[in-house]
Amino acid sequence: MKDLAQKLKDTLEVVNKRTTDEYPVGIVLGTGLGGLVKEIEVQHEIDYAELPHFPLSTVESHHGKLIFGKLGEKNVVAMQGRFHFYEGYSMKQITYPIRLMKKLGVSTLLVSNACGGMNPDYRRGDLMIMTDHINLLGDNPLIGPNEEEFGPRFPDMSEAYSLKLIALAEEIARENKIKVHKGVYVAVPGPNLETRAEYRFLRGIGADVVGMSTIPENIVANHMGMKVLGMSIITDECFPDTLKPVKLEEIIEAAMSAEPGMTLIMKEVIRRL
Repeated sequence: MKDLAQKLKDTLEVVNKRTTDEYPVGIVLGTGLGGLVKEIEVQHEIDYAELPHFPLSTVESHHGKLIFGKLGEKNVVAMQGRFHFYEGYSMKQITYPIRLMKKLGVSTLLVSNACGGMNPDYRRGDLMIMTDHINLLGDNPLIGPNEEEFGPRFPDMSEAYSLKLIALAEEIARENKIKVHKGVYVAVPGPNLETRAEYRFLRGIGADVVGMSTIPENIVANHMGMKVLGMSIITDECFPDTLKPVKLEEIIEAAMSAEPGMTLIMKEVIRRL
């Protein structure tokens, strides 16, 4: 196996055939949340299949392209489709694109996800700004030898999500009369949804919403010194006493209905950076 630095060099060689620009903003788009790409003045698109050492997304609604362009007069690189632990990928594979983004100049990372709402104040279609997270994936992308050139052995996570970016997102939401919550995201392996007892447990340990992504990307971004803004769309209500079966189509429908508000917030955050 080639080491991480050599793998990134291989991938960069392919990217640099299309663009050698610096991209200060990185974006990771979650399930049903690809609409932000429509706001990007696209200059280059590269299929994941063309990129050495890149995994391929196997999830419905995840397109599998790296998008390069401009948004709010800023150069941005966006993942249109992310990778998940439940797909069988290792944590290092899941977070490899974030490592690549750092090499492309990314210092601010915006991540989005679809999730289940457990806080009784949340409803299907609501938006939540992530203030913190709980990692119950059972793994961590930093396990193993530390690559010193990428970050410290023991990165600090006391501000896993940038307080400055959280405040900016809140301000933009207020200005545009968009309802947002602030809360804690917990990640579980999936791919099954949770049982009633599991929802009670997750809510009991302090989580407001539950999903199956985002945290690995956040850990690696923090490891490399990036500032992170995380936003969640509540696509289903996970209240144990009134729990109903949910289908993927319903999750995607809810994500798409709430997406315009999230897209506006993220677009404006990027403009004001």
